Amino acid sequence: MSFLDDVQARAKANPRRIVLPEGADERILVAAARLARDGLAHPTVLGGPEIGAELERLGARGVALVDPAHDPRRPALAARLYERRKAKGLTEDEAFRKSADPLYFGPLLLGAGEVDACVSGVMNTTGDVLRAALWAVGPAQGIRTVSSSFYMVVPEFRGAGEEVLTYSDAAVVPDPTAEQLADIAAAAADARRRVVGDDPRVAFLSYSTKGSAEGPLVDEVRQALEIFRQKMPGVPVDGEMQVDAALIESVGARKSPGSPVAGKANVLIFPDLNAGNIAYKLTQRLANAEAVGPIVQGLARPCSDLSRGADADDIVNVACITALLAG
Repeated sequence: MSFLDDVQARAKANPRRIVLPEGADERILVAAARLARDGLAHPTVLGGPEIGAELERLGARGVALVDPAHDPRRPALAARLYERRKAKGLTEDEAFRKSADPLYFGPLLLGAGEVDACVSGVMNTTGDVLRAALWAVGPAQGIRTVSSSFYMVVPEFRGAGEEVLTYSDAAVVPDPTAEQLADIAAAAADARRRVVGDDPRVAFLSYSTKGSAEGPLVDEVRQALEIFRQKMPGVPVDGEMQVDAALIESVGARKSPGSPVAGKANVLIFPDLNAGNIAYKLTQRLANAEAVGPIVQGLARPCSDLSRGADADDIVNVACITALLAG
């Protein structure tokens, strides 16, 4: 069974309530219809009465339609948003106006426990999606940095068959501090257990392996490693480490003998967004790997971002992964 087949099977075993705010986009409606038809989730689409006509045209059954502007929960959700953001200057009138926007109404439903997960981004930028999620949901306990992971489904390269590697962060935090790198790694390790279903083995990547080079960038990775060890003492981790030492056993044995993860890392923590984004695209194009994501991590409740180029299959896959994060 492939990684995505396994994800869908586990999502189907415990279908979650997922809100899809961007009902004005047909890709969302097609994906919602498929989620409901295949029993993968209980989808709710946001939009006005015209969306209902589109759902009917598509033959969608089991998809709930909610109009944020006229939903009876809107005043309570607006009040919730005001309480969360009044210290930042948000007024009650502004909160009420925001609550009619599907991009905010969806995460507000999530924050109030009315749904289990939220997926959006085909019509909105990552910045707008994350802003709405942070305002309505906020970060998870003990996590101050919201970030992302790509799940890279790669062909066999170390004798273990097809594998899934976590690349983090490759989409959200441009230039993380040591504390932020540790947060990113903690969120990625926790998400991997839920999404992939195995034990994380974390490598903090650098251009240096165990003192082979020196400099401020290496020092930052070393600091992040120590912070992470305090956060998650039971998770196998090492750094600073070059990527070949992290992934290839023979190289890891030479460069970092005795390391708990050298040659077998499955969670790769990149030192900045340049490195992470370049690496995932290189892996995707040169190794013919499948890149699933970005999956937002570190929120109190799962709220995922979609590429604006996503198709209905992509939306279904991200929705299923986000459902697993709700578990």
